[in-house]
Amino acid sequence: MDSKGFMQAFQNELTCSVCMNYFIDPVTIDCGHSFCRPCLYLCWEEDQTPKSCPECRGLSEKPDFQTNIVLKRLASLARQDAAKQTNSLEAQICLTHKEAKGLFCEVDKTLLCGPCSESPEHAAHSHSPIQWAAEEYREKLLKRMGSLWKMTQEMQNHLNLETHKTLSLENYAAIRKVMIKVQYQMIHLFLQKQEQLHLEALEEEAKETLQQLRESEFRMTQQKESLKEMYRELTEMCHKPDLELLQNLGNVLERTDLVQMQKPQPVNPELTSWPVTGILDMLNSFRVDNVLSQKTTIHNVSLSEDDTTMIYGDDHHGVSRELQGAESFVAWGAVAFTSGRHYWEVDVTHSSNWILGVCKDILTSNTVISIDSEEAFLLSSMKVNNHYILSTNSPPLIQYVQRPLGGIGVFLDYDNGIVSFYDVCRGSLIYTFFPSFFSSPLKPFLCLRSP
Repeated sequence: MDSKGFMQAFQNELTCSVCMNYFIDPVTIDCGHSFCRPCLYLCWEEDQTPKSCPECRGLSEKPDFQTNIVLKRLASLARQDAAKQTNSLEAQICLTHKEAKGLFCEVDKTLLCGPCSESPEHAAHSHSPIQWAAEEYREKLLKRMGSLWKMTQEMQNHLNLETHKTLSLENYAAIRKVMIKVQYQMIHLFLQKQEQLHLEALEEEAKETLQQLRESEFRMTQQKESLKEMYRELTEMCHKPDLELLQNLGNVLERTDLVQMQKPQPVNPELTSWPVTGILDMLNSFRVDNVLSQKTTIHNVSLSEDDTTMIYGDDHHGVSRELQGAESFVAWGAVAFTSGRHYWEVDVTHSSNWILGVCKDILTSNTVISIDSEEAFLLSSMKVNNHYILSTNSPPLIQYVQRPLGGIGVFLDYDNGIVSFYDVCRGSLIYTFFPSFFSSPLKPFLCLRSP
């Protein structure tokens, strides 16, 4: 093989088989083949599993790779050598001095000839040869591309979460329709019209909220595609000749900043707590007072990992989900209910985190209060990142309704196996556990944590 053929073969080894250009930020994957990192990222879509080599289709176990520094240096040298030959043929000529523009002004981002760089307008500026400047800005573009790709992956994660919310809210809206029907069946026949209006309002609001979630999904999808499109554009720009790369640099960097600034915010779905006409008047006919007669104050509250036992006390080693660091007020009924209908109200105005409801039994010792959740019907509130989450147990279910700001009403219909929670201020339903058979006495329960 002559020297010309040898150089051609050597240059071929420094060429990415995907983009057919000299490597930029090359990586070597498990099978031994090397590619530009941007080319590999764009070949491997987010949900592609397992990852395969674009050349031999061999599987790759790792999701990311370190830059092949030697290959990157060789490719840079080959690119500079090719640029010298190209520049000698295609270099722009300064119209004033009739000399080739071989320098790049760092301040004005323009190409200059030697005499222009010494003029008063540019003499104080920093200049560098075109090849050096191009390689330096390639590295800056690669860093910018890394940021874009990271944002693309983050946007995919946000999109997945938003999709999950949509599915969850659809199921929740269907369940809530059933709960509302049960409530209106408890009221007289003349309220059937209000029931229908309530259901229609819920359905319309759920439809609007789902539309907001879908629009949020769409915005996140569009933003992700914009980020990937800008990533592709920067990839293509990195492969362009030095002169063309530097001439368009300013505009591309501005558009990249603009795309990265446009970050859509996720939607936190919440349905309006419409009042159930006459429900509080009906419930107050079953009102009982002073149901929480046993009281204590403790400092540690925790919930077991499998949600089968709730433990409140100072000694709870091995518990995975802990709510500690603030004083907690715990109260429960000394007498359990075994029949009849009972309604009472609890004030949660001054507490962000609380748990209340009824339970089968409460076991106490000097340091521990435990609840067997086999027959426990509980509503809880937790503040997470300035957002309140309402949830119920058995099974765990998030409540997509407005957080109650004052009193909460608890209604126990022991004979019909019903436990319901109400927002007293709004006169609305929070949640109803579907009818079941109670086999044990049930005690009222309350845990309030100080702010």
